[in-house]
Amino acid sequence: MADTRVAKMNEDKKVQAREETRADERYIKPAVDIIETEDGLTMIADIPGASKNTMDISVDKGILTLNAPVSHSMPGRPIYTEFEFAHYYRQFSVPETLDHQKAKADFSNGVLTMKVPVAEAAKPRKIEIKAG
Repeated sequence: MADTRVAKMNEDKKVQAREETRADERYIKPAVDIIETEDGLTMIADIPGASKNTMDISVDKGILTLNAPVSHSMPGRPIYTEFEFAHYYRQFSVPETLDHQKAKADFSNGVLTMKVPVAEAAKPRKIEIKAG
């Protein structure tokens, strides 16, 4: 049976440089869960510090791209920090059987939830047999 997974598990959640030819900025790969059902895909991403107004989610040539700049301003003077501020960036290969035009996203409390339904043409359907 063919591998139906959309994305492979990624254990590396460290800050890393984006493609060397594109920018010198550093990016964080947000933690993402992708759930596949008969109705489509649901993606849940943890993106603390991001704003829905500056977040960019796009699909081009079968590649879903999540790009979320983070505001670096904090009130007061930091005494001790463990959380590193950097922009979030992640890409996934998504199947063409999804209807990207009907995708919906919700962002609340630093968690992005996006649902992409299966295209009507790709859904299995039963063909009625008529008596001859």
